[in-house]
Amino acid sequence: MKHKTFFWFILPSLAAMLLFIAMPLVSVAIQSLFVEHDQVLIEVENCTPFKCESSVAVDQEATAALREERPLGQFNALGTYTNRSHLAFAEVREAWNASGSLYDFGAQLMNLPFYKALAFTITYTAVVTPFVIVLGLAIALGVNALPQLVKGPTIFCSLLPMIVTPLIGSLILFWMVDADGILGAALQRIFDDDQLSLKASHSLTWIMLIVYGIWHSAPFSFIVFYAGLQTVPQETLEAAQIDGATRWQRVRYVVVPYMTPLVVFITLMQLMDNFRVFEPIVGFSASAKATSLSWIIFNDLRGGDIQLFGSAAATSLLTILGVVVLLMPVLIRTWQEFGRKVV
Repeated sequence: MKHKTFFWFILPSLAAMLLFIAMPLVSVAIQSLFVEHDQVLIEVENCTPFKCESSVAVDQEATAALREERPLGQFNALGTYTNRSHLAFAEVREAWNASGSLYDFGAQLMNLPFYKALAFTITYTAVVTPFVIVLGLAIALGVNALPQLVKGPTIFCSLLPMIVTPLIGSLILFWMVDADGILGAALQRIFDDDQLSLKASHSLTWIMLIVYGIWHSAPFSFIVFYAGLQTVPQETLEAAQIDGATRWQRVRYVVVPYMTPLVVFITLMQLMDNFRVFEPIVGFSASAKATSLSWIIFNDLRGGDIQLFGSAAATSLLTILGVVVLLMPVLIRTWQEFGRKVV
């Protein structure tokens, strides 16, 4: 393909990426350098027939004029990134100097909102991603071995968790684990404890969210692997079977190496998706015990007297940076393997 033809071919995609990805990122980066204006306060005097009292009130007109004059807010440079709500450099340094062990240092970090959210986000991503890959491949192998008559209904049932809207799915499971729900009541009877509540424990809340994440994401992994299984060379599988390879050996030495590109693809997708976990936290009303970076952004923007656009923008860029760091090992390995194949 000629260079000119290739340029015109990719021009619509480049224009869409510039308009919907690059420009918003630049806007978010600029907004993260500013903070909201302070309200303009004035002293007013309230007089009654008996006495006059002074009080402080917000000058709405002056505040509105200030925001109209400088809509981005006050320039704060990197102050938003280093304040207590984000990287908290001063607080981290103080915690390090005051802690006697790494355990104490980690416990103090959990009192800082950003690191508390980062801990859950990384834990969720690190647990859900491999489970989704392994479980998806196992389901795909099982469905692929079923008789043709029952494959269709089985595939449909396996895709139901992905079809259900994430927020609705988390709400349904939230109701089920409630003390009056079917799962919550069953656990209370099994352990003979009327006070047992999955929602009351930090660790059990994290486990619930992780289990829901695996349940919701496994169908995507399953359908990709199932499609890939249809392209595995049957001649190679038959030759391995003739040579005496067991089913497990055929899967390990034939199927899995052939599916490696799909494993890389699913890993990339799951890392990006899981690191932005948000809907389960809202659906489970779990923000008191588990927060994520995306939840912090939502909390900064969800309303109130002042919307913290600068804080939300800073957290957004830190989230993007975290996704890039997670993806780099996979991308580097993929690039190295591509280079070996080319050579």
